[in-house]
Amino acid sequence: MRKLGVHEIEDIALGAALLGAGGGGDPYVGKLVALGAVKECGEVTLLSPDEVPDDALIVPIAMMGAPTVLAEKGIGGKEYRTLFEMVSRFFGKDIYAFMPIEAGGVNSMLPIAASARLNLPLVDADGMGRAFPELQMVTFTMGGMSASPMALTDEKGNSVIFETITNKWTEELARAVTMSCGGAVSVSLYPMTGAQLKEYAVRDIVTRSQRLGEAIRTVKNSADKSPEEHFLEAAEGYKLFKGKIADVLRETRAGFNFGKVILEGIGECKGKNAYVEFQNENLVASVEGVIVATTPDLICLVDTETFVPVTTDALKYGKRVLLVGLRCFEKWRSEEGIELVGPRYFGCDTDYIPLEERCKGGLYHV
Repeated sequence: MRKLGVHEIEDIALGAALLGAGGGGDPYVGKLVALGAVKECGEVTLLSPDEVPDDALIVPIAMMGAPTVLAEKGIGGKEYRTLFEMVSRFFGKDIYAFMPIEAGGVNSMLPIAASARLNLPLVDADGMGRAFPELQMVTFTMGGMSASPMALTDEKGNSVIFETITNKWTEELARAVTMSCGGAVSVSLYPMTGAQLKEYAVRDIVTRSQRLGEAIRTVKNSADKSPEEHFLEAAEGYKLFKGKIADVLRETRAGFNFGKVILEGIGECKGKNAYVEFQNENLVASVEGVIVATTPDLICLVDTETFVPVTTDALKYGKRVLLVGLRCFEKWRSEEGIELVGPRYFGCDTDYIPLEERCKGGLYHV
């Protein structure tokens, strides 16, 4: 058990943006929401899964929709109380604690804001260890857990609870309502007991995000390593490419940000080309026509000077970026995990090959 305040939130937002693999929304917007709640309502208590009673009701809080829309619509703060009351009424007992459903700029921050405003603890765990675009793409699905009852509300006060026959149906129905509500809503889903949390969740995601954020913030403080080496070591990352953004193709469709970013090599990669395709999150990376990383491993773009993560909605022509791969949570590499979030699910015509096998040669492979 420990407290999360302003300083911790700054680092968590930065590190979670990296784990968001390009998605999860604008970290700046999410950070402002969390900071505003903590400054107004006080620090948040962070619990490890082992500190949660087995019979407690734990509910993930998240934003659903296109992250670019959230920057315009914003979050008023009343949504958390609405979700709390809907879910507590459904189960006939109060929610014990909130948790994030994924790592990412927005969805790592909203549960902190919800916990602060409702004076509830936050659990140091999530259902992805990164970010994915569809709500059935969580470790809880592999554990046979249901996404519903799923509560949904918009900033205007419209609200609904879904009870569905499969998690894919939850995604389909909630996505349709999200589009009707303007493309971005607040949700709670995968309500679970403390016992289920301990068995299926990705543990310590908030702590890992904070450590990564601290490493990025202090990347130039190392006396015996270059900033790039310091960053890659802290992130346990694989260097895939260094380049300048030459073009960005992007569209918002069916509540998702789809697109492709094309990179022209700089430095040791000069004369080479690479691209990354994304659906909210980065899905596949290719260098000189050869695939070097695919989902569910994390594909991240960071600024070459500051190593601050660059989300898919912040990609701009001329920006210099480092393309980095991170190993995913081990359960995603199971047959069931690959079926749920592997490259073929997203229409990429390749089998999943672990990042370290595609990039033999060590952490600093080019």
